[in-house]
Amino acid sequence: MISQLSWKIGGQQGEGVESTDRIFSTALNRLGYYLYGYRHFSSRIKGGHTNNKIRISTKPIRAISDDLDILVAFDQESIDFNAHELREGGVVVADAKFNPTIPDESKTKLFAVPITAIAEELGTSLMKNMVASGASWALLGLPLEVFNKAVEEEFGRKGPAIVEKNIEAVRRGAEYVLELAGGPIEGLKLEPADGEQKLFMIGNDAIALGALAAGCRIMSAYPITPASEIMEYLIKKLPKFGGTVVQTEDEIAAITMAIGSNYAGVRTMTASAGPGLALMMEAIGLAGMTETPVVIVDTQRGGPSTGLPTKQEQSDINALIYGTHGEIPKIVLSPSSIEECFYDTIHAFNLAEEYQVPVILATDLQLSLGKQSCDVLDYNKIVINRGKIASDIPDREDGSLFKRFELTEDHVSTRALPGTKNGIHHVTGVEHDESGRPSESPINRKNMMDKRLSKLDNLKVENAVHVQATHEEPDLLIIGMGSTGGTIDQARIHLEAEGIKTSHLTVRLLHPFPVNDVLPHLQKAKKVIVLENNATGQLADLIKLNVGFREKINNVLKYDGNPFLPSEVYAESKKVLSSEDSAEKLSKELV
Repeated sequence: MISQLSWKIGGQQGEGVESTDRIFSTALNRLGYYLYGYRHFSSRIKGGHTNNKIRISTKPIRAISDDLDILVAFDQESIDFNAHELREGGVVVADAKFNPTIPDESKTKLFAVPITAIAEELGTSLMKNMVASGASWALLGLPLEVFNKAVEEEFGRKGPAIVEKNIEAVRRGAEYVLELAGGPIEGLKLEPADGEQKLFMIGNDAIALGALAAGCRIMSAYPITPASEIMEYLIKKLPKFGGTVVQTEDEIAAITMAIGSNYAGVRTMTASAGPGLALMMEAIGLAGMTETPVVIVDTQRGGPSTGLPTKQEQSDINALIYGTHGEIPKIVLSPSSIEECFYDTIHAFNLAEEYQVPVILATDLQLSLGKQSCDVLDYNKIVINRGKIASDIPDREDGSLFKRFELTEDHVSTRALPGTKNGIHHVTGVEHDESGRPSESPINRKNMMDKRLSKLDNLKVENAVHVQATHEEPDLLIIGMGSTGGTIDQARIHLEAEGIKTSHLTVRLLHPFPVNDVLPHLQKAKKVIVLENNATGQLADLIKLNVGFREKINNVLKYDGNPFLPSEVYAESKKVLSSEDSAEKLSKELV
């Protein structure tokens, strides 16, 4: 028996690939396995190759695997596109309808199952996804009863007749492939899972749930890949808590509506991707100038322009930090796991109101849309901090306005929400004095700029970096952000097995940069790799700018639209280390 394997299904978009993956992984989750999924899909509603890959394990995992154990193929293109991942002894379960073939050199088994034909016998070809699921599930030797419960969950709302037909499709697919294979394949039998309850969700769902738990009651947004699921989740949930989602006409309306709602005292957020973030920049500057809290989620994707809207990238870092014209304080957080997506969203709302600044939560497509197992969330950890909000403002005999932008010791003024007695003040996007009245006085301008830009001097963000350091002076420090964390950890296992001392640092606060948290790790490491999904090394440049050590830092970049694989991180790490060894050898020879 084995402790983990990888399963992938491929076909044309709109052919049921997504629903097959959903039911298959749900059943595995019910058994208590740890799962990590990745979706490869086209930027169109129907047509074009798509595939979903799931890594299944008895232990926690946070990375996709390099190889593949089972491939379920609805067409020949799925085999041609993915066969190179199949390990020796792997299996292809393909629809006999297209006369499937596997490469001559492939050391895998092909089972041609009349997937479509069985489904049509049961009344509709739409049920071919259940036939395929039953076939691959049977090869693992897992109990069909558990899978059938997942089918009931998926189709229960359509009535018992539909449920029964789909369960029959699963049974026939299982029976057919077991007859071909002579029973479950020994090399694919999974060890039993721990059976413990786990959540299984995408990062976008965790963010939406975090917003709900944080007290967010309005979301204004415009649909865009890969952020739309946040809005779709909240459309279903917010009304149950007295909230609402407003689909605006564009991202400019979304951000300005969010700013206005926050000014009124309602915790409000918006979410978008790179193109939408670009449209929001002027309004983000308005939030900075008016010191209005607002939370913005940026789910990074391939750019520039429309770019690769359904593919992985981490290329918005410079835009997130420097995108607004002029200079304002802002906070940029970068969660690296499903749990962090939840807790960091709550933290983002607290930071936005405590410091009265825009807070941007930066994820990437793999973290946003990759479905993963995570521990049950601890709601006892939730703390709500609304910052300085006036509740009892004394009368002013001189009739002066409330000093909404008062110069204070900690540079954060008290907010007076609309309707608060004696809280009348001006709010404007031009420079203003303490009461909000427009002012072009040079002295006032300097005071207000210093006030705004100093409010983050004492910023406190827990776990600004996440460190896994097993050595005091590592041969190699690997730095990443977002979804790269689990992949780095997987590569480190192989590096450590070869006696290479490695450490791993994930940057979770991109701005203001946590210099003091990063500095000691750069000082101790002999070599440093900064791993990121972009073409110009934006995270590496950020580290060099704020911390230094340019001579130690090596860029490892990937910008083809795919996330890093553990084998790629391992190989690049070996290259960096071998180049150092070669340089030392050359130096000795010259001496």
